[in-house]
Amino acid sequence: MNEEQLKQKVQKRIVLISSLILIGKFAAYWLTNSVGILTDAMESIVNVVAGAVSLYSLHWSAQPKDKSHPFGHGKMEQVSASVEGILITFAGALIVYEGVSHLFFPVGIQKLDVGIYIVAFSGLVNYLMGWYSVRIGKRYNNSMALIAGGKHLQSDTYSTIGLVAGLLLLYFTRIAWIDSVLAFLFGGIIIVTGISILRKTIANLLDKADEALLNDIALELNEKRSPDWIDIHNAKVIKYGSYLYMDCDLTLPWFYTIEEGHREGARLKQILEKKYADRIQLTIHLDPCTVFEQAKCRSCSCKKCQTRKMGFEQVEPITSATFIEHANELKS
Repeated sequence: MNEEQLKQKVQKRIVLISSLILIGKFAAYWLTNSVGILTDAMESIVNVVAGAVSLYSLHWSAQPKDKSHPFGHGKMEQVSASVEGILITFAGALIVYEGVSHLFFPVGIQKLDVGIYIVAFSGLVNYLMGWYSVRIGKRYNNSMALIAGGKHLQSDTYSTIGLVAGLLLLYFTRIAWIDSVLAFLFGGIIIVTGISILRKTIANLLDKADEALLNDIALELNEKRSPDWIDIHNAKVIKYGSYLYMDCDLTLPWFYTIEEGHREGARLKQILEKKYADRIQLTIHLDPCTVFEQAKCRSCSCKKCQTRKMGFEQVEPITSATFIEHANELKS
C-alpha cells in the first residue's frame, strides 16, 4: 500500500465513524429533546460532509500528472482544507447563535443523563480520530487534507466539552444560562480554529513563500555545498499538496564547461532528492560568475581562475535570505 492509498484508507475510516457518531447524536436529541444536543448533532453533519470532501480531494490529488495538469493535482488538498475551514467557522458561529437563542428562549429537556453519556462518548471518539488524522497527516508530508480534517474533529471535541459541562451544570443546578455562556466560549474557540486553517490554506493556494521550508532547504544546501558553488540565488519553491517544485540559479566559475556545470547541477539535485525523496522536482539555471553587476570574486574560493579581479575573502553562506535574493545581471 503506497502513501496516497494509506491516506485515503485513514479518511474512509474517519467518514464511517463520523457517520455512526452522527446517528448516535440524533438518537440522543430524540431521547432528550435538548436543542444543545441538536446543535452538536448538526455539527456532526458538518464533520461527515467535510470528511467526504477530504476523501474526494485525497483521491483526486493522488491522480498522476497529465497533459492538462502538468504539476499534478496536489492543490485539491488545499481546496479541501479551505472548505473544512469554512465549515468549522460556520459550525462555531452556529453554536454561538444557539447559545444566544437558549439564553432568551430556554428549552425544557428530559432524560438528560442518557444524552450526556452519548455526547461525552462521541466527543472522546472524535478527539481520538482527530489526533490520529493529524498524526498520519504530519507523518506523510504534511497532508493538509488529513491535518485540517483532524483539527476539525478536535475542534468538535472542544464544543462537546462545553456542551457536556453545560448539560452537567444544568442537570444539577437547573440554571439555564450556564449552557449559553459555555456555548459562547467554545464556539469562539472553534471559529478561531476555522479561521486559522483558512488563512494557512489560502496562503498555500496563493503560493505564499514558506519561510520555514526555504530555511530548511538553504541550511541543507549550505551544509553539503560543493566548494565551487559561488552562490545559489533567485530560488522559488511552490507546494502542490505533498510535492515541491523548485527553481533556482546556481552561480559557477565562468570557465566551467557545459558538462562540468551539468555535474554540479546534478549534485545539487541529488542533495535535495536525498532529503525530500521523490517529492521534489528541480529546475536549475546555471550562471557564470562574470554576468553580474557586482563581481563575485570575494566569495569565490576557486583557485583555477586566471582572471580574478579581487582577492578571495570568504564563502558566502547559503541562507534563506540570500537563497531567494535576485542578483542583478549586466545588461547586454
